[in-house]
Amino acid sequence: MIGLFVFGKLDLSLGYMKWIGDRVSFLDKKESISFVIYPPKLGRKKGLLISWFLLWLLIGGYVAAQMFKDYGNQEKLILFIFMIFWLYFAIRVFRTMIYLFFGREYIKLDKNVLRIKRSIGSYGKSKQYLIENISRFSLIEMKENSIQKVYDDSLWVRGSNRLQFEFFQKRISFGRKLEEKDAKMVFQILTKRIEKFLNTKKKEG
Repeated sequence: MIGLFVFGKLDLSLGYMKWIGDRVSFLDKKESISFVIYPPKLGRKKGLLISWFLLWLLIGGYVAAQMFKDYGNQEKLILFIFMIFWLYFAIRVFRTMIYLFFGREYIKLDKNVLRIKRSIGSYGKSKQYLIENISRFSLIEMKENSIQKVYDDSLWVRGSNRLQFEFFQKRISFGRKLEEKDAKMVFQILTKRIEKFLNTKKKEG
């Protein structure tokens, strides 16, 4: 059944580009496999998110202006606490907007390393992990109607990663806000290819 979620299109410059769902593209070559994970499509929700953020900025500006007026210490303390709360959510929503509008995750696996790059536009740093030192590759499960799942699917958050592995006892995760079926497909492709590369290296060694 998982195969039903994969379809392909011909890209003459790169080869045969395939898709998992509508958010994950991948290019499968003999010596490597590369994925690009795109953020969820917003459609009309993009305008809602921008409008909410602009209104939030106006509220913050108004409350900040009140702090310079002749209020008592108790009132100013309340305004200050509100501004801390306001700033926290302003930063969170701004980071979510940047990710949803311009974010990408790039994953490339070859016979030696797994590379993961999170970028905003063209900016981002790639990290690499020797496949011999990767262990406990797994999916991060979420119960369908759990509070965590509902929160993770909300428009205001960047969401959780859905795949993880251990690298020298450090947990590495990626695949932000992937649907379960898409995460399973990426997981299967990566784990099978890692196993194939490791077996090939053992035979060559």
